[in-house]
Amino acid sequence: MRAEPWADPDTIRWIIDECQTWAIVGLADNPSRAAHGVAKFLQRKGKRIVPVHPSAETVWGEQGYASLADIPFEVDCVDVFRRTDAAPAFADQAVTIGAKAVWFQLNVIDQPAYERTTAAGLRMVMDRCPAIEW
Repeated sequence: MRAEPWADPDTIRWIIDECQTWAIVGLADNPSRAAHGVAKFLQRKGKRIVPVHPSAETVWGEQGYASLADIPFEVDCVDVFRRTDAAPAFADQAVTIGAKAVWFQLNVIDQPAYERTTAAGLRMVMDRCPAIEW
């Protein structure tokens, strides 16, 4: 059985190895949310996390931003913790800000977003969790 193109092991490994700054869309200071634990995991692995949430809260000691466009430095990976209907807009914004990769979390799949994002030259993973794939 061939894996879906958005679950390519080489792409997953490249993102984990090469992306140092991770903008985590949907990350707020709420320990009951999956984004909270995944952000801490990534931070423990040496990655810089950047909370992206309308409330722009500081999480795990990192300043939050209300949107991807508000981040004043380069982002390598945009990790999206949003429902499937909201996630594609963040993939498009990742292209706009010049990110290298987009990661949609478990159960978030949008093939047109994948096609647009990869056509723009970014690497993309969907329906996976970096903490599990690590």
